[in-house]
Amino acid sequence: MISAKNGRRRGFAVSAATALLILTACGAQTSPESTGTTTTPSSSASAPAPTSAPAPAPTAEASAASPAPTPDLPPVLEASIPVSFTIPTIDAGSDLLALGLRENGSLEVPPDGPGAPASWYNQSPTSGERGPSILLGHVNATDGGPGVFADLRALKPGDEINVIREDGSTAVFAVDRGEQYEKANFPTLEVYGNTDAAELRLITCDGYNPDTGEFDDNYVVYATLVL
Repeated sequence: MISAKNGRRRGFAVSAATALLILTACGAQTSPESTGTTTTPSSSASAPAPTSAPAPAPTAEASAASPAPTPDLPPVLEASIPVSFTIPTIDAGSDLLALGLRENGSLEVPPDGPGAPASWYNQSPTSGERGPSILLGHVNATDGGPGVFADLRALKPGDEINVIREDGSTAVFAVDRGEQYEKANFPTLEVYGNTDAAELRLITCDGYNPDTGEFDDNYVVYATLVL
């Protein structure tokens, strides 16, 4: 059993290792490995010293001013491992495996046979907690049939995704949008970075290249907790 402590962060630290956090295997026709890149912005240079007279010292009244208020964060659920999901509008759903990382830093993926379930990435927040909870699934199966995430492109903003959790509760998410990304330029921070709300990412392969028999892209559905 996986401890819920894996999901008690808003997200998780993005480092060089997480540049490999892309779905690299998608059924019978798939690239064995693919690597994204993460660019860390450099620090800003120090401002030059002023040439005019220094500004007067702040008054006692100004010094005592209260700091700007922190905006309230959206409500979220307590940690609980996701065990299954359903997407009624595309008649998709399965139990959820709990998988982590391979030794090379890329994501473990579910088995790719017919009827293979999706998986929850167990170093992301549990579905319903603050931050991006990551679900992975295949677009096709080894027999050429559809995978559990075959119809993600049919989802529209507002469509519901229901994630059933170990504590018996259901986290209901509404689709925000879907995006296709080249695996070689996967936006790690946008997909896996911290969020103020409880969010969900559904990730599968896309961009099948008939010349190579591989998928060059990933497709990512973004959704936000509504219940």
